[in-house]
Amino acid sequence: MNRLLFAGAAAVALSTGMAQAEAHMPFTPGEGDFSWDSLEPLKGVDLSGQQLTVFGPWLGPDQAFVESVLAYFADATGADVRYTGSDSFEQQIVVDAEAGSAPNVAVFPQPGLASDMASRGFLTPLGDDTGEWVKENYAAGQSWVDLGTYKDKDGNDDLFGFFYKVDVKSLVWYVPENFEDAGYEVPESMEELKALTKQMVEDGETPWCIGLGSGGATGWPATDWVEDMMLRTQPPEVYDQWVSNEIPFDDPRVVEAIEEFGWFARNDDYVAGGAGAVASTDFRDSPKGLFSSPPQCYMHRQASFIPAFFPEGTMVGADADFFYFPAYEEKDLGKPVLGAGTLWAITDENDAAHALIDFLQTPLAHELWMAQSGFLTPHKGANTDTFADPTQKALNDVLLGATTFRFDGSDLMPGGVGAGSFWTGMVDYAGGKDAGEVATAIQNSWDALK
Repeated sequence: MNRLLFAGAAAVALSTGMAQAEAHMPFTPGEGDFSWDSLEPLKGVDLSGQQLTVFGPWLGPDQAFVESVLAYFADATGADVRYTGSDSFEQQIVVDAEAGSAPNVAVFPQPGLASDMASRGFLTPLGDDTGEWVKENYAAGQSWVDLGTYKDKDGNDDLFGFFYKVDVKSLVWYVPENFEDAGYEVPESMEELKALTKQMVEDGETPWCIGLGSGGATGWPATDWVEDMMLRTQPPEVYDQWVSNEIPFDDPRVVEAIEEFGWFARNDDYVAGGAGAVASTDFRDSPKGLFSSPPQCYMHRQASFIPAFFPEGTMVGADADFFYFPAYEEKDLGKPVLGAGTLWAITDENDAAHALIDFLQTPLAHELWMAQSGFLTPHKGANTDTFADPTQKALNDVLLGATTFRFDGSDLMPGGVGAGSFWTGMVDYAGGKDAGEVATAIQNSWDALK
């Protein structure tokens, strides 16, 4: 689930656009571990006098980071680059496109809206060369090509989206000191993770902290569990068919993935507070059991943002750490990673827009944000020594190790399902309802939207 705030169209909060030539360039060209030479081809592209408008979802610190990256593009090409951010991006980009006043480049927080706009003729294809580049230079490259490929207004498939800035969800958080004291090893496979779960119970310990509470969005953490389990029990094509409803929600393969989540969440011995506490425990509070003494739990599966809810002063990498939520060795499905990310698309074509997509292919464009904060990338050519801290580098290694990447499935489903019946259905399932019945109810809600 992406937690971007929605606001009414009349209350769009737009930042003041600024010429990137005047923006802060935090790193001196030619210095440090950056791939400065990757910028050389762009220096031969003269875009002096061309204005390039970029519209995206970022405000606050992320706006400053993206503006600093764009400043180097402006400096190299002479383009007048102006970024505008909004917390109502999803609504505003549609309004602007329909009015004929779209920015040159739009940064979409999720593929669904981009796909819809491509089908309406509002996006410009990026070309086969860009697709080939992504396939060769991104870890799990074909996954990223697939995620950025949509049907145009004539029904033909084309690459419209370039992914830049990614988040990882397939993580398990733990306290290294607790593992060390108990003699536990980080598991390398799902078989080992389940064996470790059983071993902890035999030792009189509680393995997991799980919480689904999130106010009006209660249930969403379970959707991430199920999505991860779909990728660990079925090929990625089946996952794609599921999120597009080419196979029904109550297909036995989907029900199996729900029950895989239940293996962990519906066993009183496996979860802090017992299975009955899963649905009512707030997801922000659920990892706190890792840090109690003695530990109330030893593991917590959650995305890369969760350290924000760890006790104040917790040092990730020392007091807490993470490992990749592993795949089944016996199923031979590689190392799938679930996550999210932003894709960049051309919404008002000009030379500068295409040059910007070329810039995003350079290792430097990724390193400049990596060296600041909150940026992960599947770019295999970017120098990971430029990461601002070792935790970000370790998170990025999970992404680079992926053989398959898939976007958060609930974000790709219609809102009434992905942000509605899927959430409530998982609460019902955690509370004891049959997985097949829950899945059928979700499918019925999907059918009602058609």
